[in-house]
Amino acid sequence: MTKETREVYVFGTCLIDLLRPEAGMAALRLLERAGFHPIFPQAQSCCGQPAFNSGYRREARAVARAQLTAFTRELPVVVPSASCAGMIRNHWPALFAGEPEETQARALAARTFELCEFLDRAGLVLQDRGESVRVALHHSCSARRETRTTASAERLLTQLSGVECLAPAHAEECCGFGGTFAIKQDALSAAMADSKCDALLATGAERLISQDAGCLLHLQGRLARRGDALPVQHIAEFLWERIA
Repeated sequence: MTKETREVYVFGTCLIDLLRPEAGMAALRLLERAGFHPIFPQAQSCCGQPAFNSGYRREARAVARAQLTAFTRELPVVVPSASCAGMIRNHWPALFAGEPEETQARALAARTFELCEFLDRAGLVLQDRGESVRVALHHSCSARRETRTTASAERLLTQLSGVECLAPAHAEECCGFGGTFAIKQDALSAAMADSKCDALLATGAERLISQDAGCLLHLQGRLARRGDALPVQHIAEFLWERIA
């Protein structure tokens, strides 16, 4: 990926589209600030991950196949979610193995990037315009293990002079969301979220940020249920707020 490739696709993801559209808008603005022209195909929907993780490969392939028709140009695909980026990049090639669309799926997977990863590689320079704040950065399991983009997020935050980024204890442990896991194993999921919330609050952070809307949705809900006041933001929202 080079900065000479000015046009980029944006795959918005279901959760951001439905629940955190402000994060999607921030991602578009950050890409523009980095010198790119984001293209958002209106026909896009889901990457197929919910069905895939539940073992419904045929249904997941049908959903993913529809995305192939929406991202036909050979442009980078930027995803403001490590989870969805990981699904496309790591699992679409196997999902379409032996199918007529295998070559197309592999090509799209190879040009898919998580948002922080893309901005970091593009050399986006951030000038902090906000007041001093302490934030807790939650790295999702997908950011750590699927896309391996935690360092990119940290490098972007390091540019912000007024931001102190705190790592909670047991930071490598899952928050308990896991998509359909939170539904099928609700008690276990809630216990994992409580453990994560305790660790986040212990940092003394004034805000929680993450690369994944799913983790934020899960932790925000648990914090609210417990009566804990810790605002949450997608990292795209936070970065744009600091530089805008």
